Amino acid sequence: MPGSRKEQHTRASVLAWLDRRINFERAVPTAAPPGTFGLTRVRRLLAAVGNPHREFPVVHVAGTKGKGSTVAMLAAVLQAAGHRVGRYMSPHVDALEERICVGGRPISAADLVRAFNVVIPAVEQMDQAAGRRGGSGPTWFEVLTAVAFVHFARCRVDLAVLETGLGGRLDATNVSIPVLSIITSISLDHMHLLGSTIGRIATEKAGIIKRGCPVISAAIHPAARRVIEATATRRRASLLQLGRDFQVSYLPQNASDSPTDPLAPGRVAVTFAGAPSSDGLVFPLVMRGEHQAINASLVVMAARSLDARGIPVPDRALAKGLRTVSLPARIESISERPLVILDAAHNVASMESLVATLAPAARIFQPTVLVFAASADKQIEEMLAAVRGHFDSIVITRYATNPRAATVTQLVDACRRAGLPAPQVATTPAEALRVARSLATPRGLVCVAGSFFLAAEIRAVM
Repeated sequence: MPGSRKEQHTRASVLAWLDRRINFERAVPTAAPPGTFGLTRVRRLLAAVGNPHREFPVVHVAGTKGKGSTVAMLAAVLQAAGHRVGRYMSPHVDALEERICVGGRPISAADLVRAFNVVIPAVEQMDQAAGRRGGSGPTWFEVLTAVAFVHFARCRVDLAVLETGLGGRLDATNVSIPVLSIITSISLDHMHLLGSTIGRIATEKAGIIKRGCPVISAAIHPAARRVIEATATRRRASLLQLGRDFQVSYLPQNASDSPTDPLAPGRVAVTFAGAPSSDGLVFPLVMRGEHQAINASLVVMAARSLDARGIPVPDRALAKGLRTVSLPARIESISERPLVILDAAHNVASMESLVATLAPAARIFQPTVLVFAASADKQIEEMLAAVRGHFDSIVITRYATNPRAATVTQLVDACRRAGLPAPQVATTPAEALRVARSLATPRGLVCVAGSFFLAAEIRAVM
């Protein structure tokens, strides 16, 4: 375990120390005990290290689907506008450093250790105090959030764009002081922790809305909209709501524009309530899929809101940021012959968006094969039902990097209940990819989906 002497700390030792902490990304309980989630611990931790989160303004992003893409797009746009931007996201795909970026660059190993040097002594003191009370100290995510804030403060960022880890109301990032809150689409996910209905989940997401702080929402489900509108009214936060205050359209590429790439990204068109359509804005996208237009519309509205609040974001920065941003495992093409697409879709709504995005390619690249694995706490049967009729073959597997992974037996049963043909079974993601490529032949398409953890293991193979 890292000692008190800073020179003893290395990247390997601090990550080993971190991984001994309670981590709900790896082992989510079926029902969290009282006191499991809350802001008290992270507030105490941040106070012990000098409250670094108070040294920069924040754009805070919550939602079920699209929040990672929205964070990445907005950070790229703000950077293109000349601001020094911190970006905090989760989970990571290849390395933990992806979660903490400044200026579009992941934190270096040296800076990661330097930030941990500040945080570890405070955590260990909290651990001792909690032990005397029979409680527990800060969790894995709370510690990493503090590390990110320490790094952002040290780098003197102009502002930070933060993605919530789970929910919003009790998420560690919710101690931040936002100048703008954003809520992306809301659907069913993490129901055992956030609630079994859209309304209850929306209540947790709307917990990031602060008194007097403007909020932008893309939640269109009626129950979610009611909750968000009521919360914004109660907290006197001005609300810009998709479908009421602004509209979004996705303009796909014409076949003549991209005759060889059926997955070519299109453009986003945003119009504003009460304004003529000629006053709308159109920007090209680099991230694939119609669903990315909704995320991009939030970024457009955020840029206008920030600009009005004295944080300059010209349209040329919007164009540049939306044209250059990229994230791994978002409709990511990682191989050809066969075409292999990697996506981190891990809930029903994401799977539905995925198959819709792949439809043009599936008409050209045949046969089509899905490689699937998922966490046991997900709506696995419903996720698989969303792909029924869209793939010629399915290969299921289990990833090894996270104990939450559903077993092969669970996945086979879910395929049967979802009305899918009997899948092929592979013991590892690497084997699953080999089987899928063989089934697809060089002319076909392989899609890997179901989990960030599966995406990470497949990227390591590739």
